Amino acid sequence: MNNEPAAALGASAASATRRSRTMLTACLIVFMAQMATTVYLPSLTIVARDLRMSQSLAELSISIFVIGAAVPVPFWGQAAQRWGRRRPLLISLALFAVTSGLLMLSRTAPELLTLRALQGIGGGGAAIIARIVVRDNWSGDELARRLSVLSIAFITALGGGQFLGGLIGQYSRWQTGFALMALTAAGAAALVLTVPLQPGVAAADSGMWRAYRAMLRRPGFIGPACAGGLGFATTVTLQEVSPFVFREHFHLAVMDFGGFGLLIGLAYFSGAMVVNRLVGRLGGRALMRKGAGIIGIATLAMPAIWFVHVLPANGAWLDTLALWLFMGLYCATIFGQAVLFPNTMALAVSDAREYGAHAMALCGFLQQGLAGIAAAASVLFRHGASWTVAVVALGLATALQVGFKAAKPPRAGN
Repeated sequence: MNNEPAAALGASAASATRRSRTMLTACLIVFMAQMATTVYLPSLTIVARDLRMSQSLAELSISIFVIGAAVPVPFWGQAAQRWGRRRPLLISLALFAVTSGLLMLSRTAPELLTLRALQGIGGGGAAIIARIVVRDNWSGDELARRLSVLSIAFITALGGGQFLGGLIGQYSRWQTGFALMALTAAGAAALVLTVPLQPGVAAADSGMWRAYRAMLRRPGFIGPACAGGLGFATTVTLQEVSPFVFREHFHLAVMDFGGFGLLIGLAYFSGAMVVNRLVGRLGGRALMRKGAGIIGIATLAMPAIWFVHVLPANGAWLDTLALWLFMGLYCATIFGQAVLFPNTMALAVSDAREYGAHAMALCGFLQQGLAGIAAAASVLFRHGASWTVAVVALGLATALQVGFKAAKPPRAGN
């Protein structure tokens, strides 16, 4: 009899260890997928020069990765539901690693763009299955807290990746970033082999489209999912135009732009910690509204700062002030997204928990898809005032989506 409490305690400790290892694996995969963009950003103008690409084509290498990550997500979700998490996760990591290695050998724009699309397919699949694995283990506000931990990995790649990319741009060649991506994918695959993952469901094939159609009719799912996607679209648009804006209009060196990534990382880290500490007290829905409001206010102020900078004869001090205010609003937008995003995903998939991996896959598809559309559209803007209009529109749409739809309590029975 006396051995039972000890056995229960040992089982609990073993379960906690398994879950910690699972979170570590998921964090590394999310880090890898985001680093595929951020470590590459500071060298984007150099890549354009080396491969004789136009500015629009260079930017397209960012958006095509986002689109490649988004489009096959429902099928990755189906694969995870049908065959279990491990096999499709290893396949996606292998695709990411191989294409990252081949990107080091790119010599033409078509090669780069094709491989970036394939790299996005692998990275998007790995990232969504990593989130499915987290959803398998937690739900509700605790899921939001765990997704905020994933956000810390995202932050490390968002800020640290950009800083590392600045170092690479300054002291090495841009191909080095792709080598790091391949090595990270290999390390993630090794970890995947060590963690327990949920098996597949034999009857999953027949329910795929039925599950997706049912979830699209649920306000408790679609509202938060779209709110997170609009916020993601706002930050992706800023991310895509930022190398040219900071280099061409504010004349920042590659190293300085890489250093700005640390401020971005700090902003996202702060938002993730707000979620981690306060979601249990305030609830995910309240935090979602606050994050969307911050995004709306920060983006609404951006055009004013931009027009201060482009006014003639405004003086060096005013240019410097405009730069710092613009960076502050950029970081505020990132902070708002860090507060918004994990709560939208947790609310959406918790509302549709009975749909298993399909719920996380559809949520990821909607959010990545909205970001991909925005990233592709931003290529059409010339970097005067026009892109600020797009950012304001997306920021306000995020706030309005939360205010009029996602902020409503779910219907009874959801």
